[in-house]
Amino acid sequence: MEKRTPFGLLHLCILLTTLMAILPCTQGNWMWLGITSFGVPEKIGCNNLPLSARQKDLCKKKPYLLSSIREGARLGIHECRNQFKHERWNCSISPTITTSSSSLSLSILSSSLVSANSIFGYELSSGTKETAFISAVTAAGLVHSVTRSCSAGNMTECSCDTSLQNGGSASEGWHWGGCSDDLQYGMWFSRKFLDAPYKNESGPESDVLRTMHLHNNEAGRQAVVKLMAVDCRCHGVSGSCAVKTCWKSMSSFEKIGSYLKDKYESSIQISERLKRKVRRKEKNYRKIPIRKEELVYTNRSPNYCVEDRKLGISGTHGRECSRTSDGPDGCNLLCCGRGYNTHVVRNVERCECKFVWCCYVRCRRCESVTDVHTCK
Repeated sequence: MEKRTPFGLLHLCILLTTLMAILPCTQGNWMWLGITSFGVPEKIGCNNLPLSARQKDLCKKKPYLLSSIREGARLGIHECRNQFKHERWNCSISPTITTSSSSLSLSILSSSLVSANSIFGYELSSGTKETAFISAVTAAGLVHSVTRSCSAGNMTECSCDTSLQNGGSASEGWHWGGCSDDLQYGMWFSRKFLDAPYKNESGPESDVLRTMHLHNNEAGRQAVVKLMAVDCRCHGVSGSCAVKTCWKSMSSFEKIGSYLKDKYESSIQISERLKRKVRRKEKNYRKIPIRKEELVYTNRSPNYCVEDRKLGISGTHGRECSRTSDGPDGCNLLCCGRGYNTHVVRNVERCECKFVWCCYVRCRRCESVTDVHTCK
């Protein structure tokens, strides 16, 4: 009996193939996988995904890692938006696709892919502090997701960290046990998948931009390593904790994102003239080495206050702000001195619900009024 490809999936493959032919293949295209919530990648194959040539080859060799790649991109994008949600640049991307149907609207998918390419295509080629953060947080996301998959036993190539077995300190009453997260495979795959395109493939990026991407990718990975934690469980009579079983685990990705946000705030501008290593742009500080966990950038950030469609900058017009905050979400900073509008929002919801025998719930209708401020 002849096996037929589902109608929606066939059109999906044709659409993706066409789009990949007309869109420039930036290294950020793989992040598109992070804004999809349907199981497309496994069905359409590696050749039709928005990946570079090297990434496609790796994808073909290890197709079982596609779910981890997608999860790594999702982690990075979500945490970027989380860390910058109150900033002038809020890491905005195209709306997340929520449909799970294989026969989704072609126009929705097309606009999503083009939008993801155009927005991140600029950010990844601008050489700004924002470029640095995106590179770092997505590289960290890929390490995190692959390592999680290893610890969960989803792959045969990696598992828990076996180097810690039978270790510990008997005198202090603890020993290694459980399943410690082993970063080795996740670090290797993140380097192979994200760094190889900048090392081995030609593209529009300058040498300094390629070097910047490689440095910030590694800075993101080092953040995962630095924030590894030790968790323990007590054993003993009545919870006396006479003996503890301990294991190493990765920190939550929100904590990693917060760490990288701090590195973003203190990122270092580097010289565009490459020599044997990355150097600071300021001549008076060039003798101070740049550590591998620091984020680096080459160009100053654009003005995110004003809309610039050419660069994909939406500006802060219409953004909700806090009238009482002195932070980046405050109306004074977020609105860039343009002022803000205030409008009243009434919310009606059920409240003071009580169960009445038998058998229904009786509630009151409660109304609340709040002031919402938006930038002019």
